[in-house]
Amino acid sequence: MRFWLGASFVDTDQFVELARAAERCGFDTLTLSDHLFYADFASPYPYSRSGRPRWDARTHWPDVWVTIGAMAAVTTSLRFSPNVYIAPARDLFTVAKQVSTAAVLSRDRVTFGVGVGWCKEEFVGTGQDFHTRGRRLDAMLPVLRSLWAGETVALDGLPELSISPTPARPIPVHVGGDSDAALRRAARLGDGWIGNRIYTEEQLDAVLNTLRRHLSENGRSEPFDIVAPLAVLPDAGTYRHFAAKGVTATMAAPWWLATPEEKARYGEGTLELKIATMERFAEEVIAKL
Repeated sequence: MRFWLGASFVDTDQFVELARAAERCGFDTLTLSDHLFYADFASPYPYSRSGRPRWDARTHWPDVWVTIGAMAAVTTSLRFSPNVYIAPARDLFTVAKQVSTAAVLSRDRVTFGVGVGWCKEEFVGTGQDFHTRGRRLDAMLPVLRSLWAGETVALDGLPELSISPTPARPIPVHVGGDSDAALRRAARLGDGWIGNRIYTEEQLDAVLNTLRRHLSENGRSEPFDIVAPLAVLPDAGTYRHFAAKGVTATMAAPWWLATPEEKARYGEGTLELKIATMERFAEEVIAKL
């Protein structure tokens, strides 16, 4: 079991030190989420009962790739992934160049966590069609892989083209989402799957059954990453149980479970609280696996 640090909602000025601490504590990958702007969205947020986002206009959403570049500069082994990057809200070449450059600068420590997104307003803001986002992502992923491999591609209306720089190794593609369409996309086009909510065991079993059916239908038998946030208390034995089910990585944000004593000592939302709880998680869980 590998541990991904879920760093959504973190203030921008904390990321560099958080990355240093994550590497020191033995986390495998640091993730951060992607949003372009905040507004009074008409689009319903799919991960809350109210349909309203859990954040407000003061919440930081730094650019994913700029932030990964800064964190990569102060670490040597920690990996980075968006959870998830809404690629079809951008044009192909913006995505291709940003991800490829981040992979080169990090010396191949980038995973491309990608999804179709839920917020129509962000697509309107970037001039992309919200209603065709799934089909466009399906078409985009093979072209991205070719461009990142340094290949020349032919696209309608353009001369044959390539991009530079390109990474030394293939960039893993992890598809996010647990709809049937997302699970089909992961099985057909991905190297792995990222869960987009916190799953009970029963919920995860249902998702994994569907995912494995799609993998079988696509003739996929090679290793396939399953990154699942879990609705469990941190415990080495529990994580071994889920590893036996095929979960290869899970997400944790240890400060979400900070004790009252830790909150009183370090303060709510502080970098010091985050690092202290990460160190405790590393000692109590990561070191025992």
